[in-house]
Amino acid sequence: MAKEKKSKRRSIDLLFITACISTSLVLVLIGIITLLLSTAQELSSQLREKMTVEVVLKEGAAEQDVAALASKLKNAHFTKECVYVSKDDALAEMTVAMGVDPSEFLEFNPFYASLSIQLESEYAVNDSLRTIEKVIMQNPVVREVNYQRELLDLVNENIKKVSVVFLILALLLTLISFTLINNTIKLTIYSQRFLLYSMKLVGAKWSFIRKPFILRNLCIGIVSAIIASGMIYGGLKMGLKYEPAVASLINPSLLTIVFAVIMAVGLLITWFCASMSVNRFLRMKSGELYYI
Repeated sequence: MAKEKKSKRRSIDLLFITACISTSLVLVLIGIITLLLSTAQELSSQLREKMTVEVVLKEGAAEQDVAALASKLKNAHFTKECVYVSKDDALAEMTVAMGVDPSEFLEFNPFYASLSIQLESEYAVNDSLRTIEKVIMQNPVVREVNYQRELLDLVNENIKKVSVVFLILALLLTLISFTLINNTIKLTIYSQRFLLYSMKLVGAKWSFIRKPFILRNLCIGIVSAIIASGMIYGGLKMGLKYEPAVASLINPSLLTIVFAVIMAVGLLITWFCASMSVNRFLRMKSGELYYI
């Protein structure tokens, strides 16, 4: 009798370990897709924030007017950074870029003073930029506003395409994950289907019968989520050794989101699948339990 109990306990422990391993592998896939989606968003934000809007100032603009405009733009809700570029600074930059000083053969400085603005990422889209341009152009010291419209369109379009692809992948993986985890949990409950039926025969409520199975599978979800999070964290640590530049895209808040998604999905799917599987066996008649 003691040997039978010991053998049964080992079988249950083996099922628990197997379920944890298979579930954690599925959660790793979900975590990777979540990480890719989050990283794509972070990358898009960084690219948009690097887009520069150049506010070219009129020749002979009064210093106090320029200072007032610069202060206004620095404090604007759409501005991340605003830098004043004098005529001499602009000439020096172009001399370095071109390898020759244009003022030597033109005999005058052809460049204008300007304000170089870096926008907050959410405003680096053409609709917002057109509105911002109209507001800035109302100032009398502004000659023109320049930004790379075609490049901005290309960046935003590519970001949308990548986001759609990742979203489709995420939906497909979620469906596959649900199927795999559901089958794993169904197998763990299948071995105890006669126990479920016996409890039902003695008059136990379905909620009472479901409770230990749901709690057990929630434990599987928690353990699996911890294993999956550890695997992803370890993989990132190893990856950063070979590509340190990726560190700028992966920050603690992003990892927190990824690990939270893994935990939430692990708990939600294991709870739902356990409830569904137990209910399925409880609805069966005694004869049906022998033929599944």
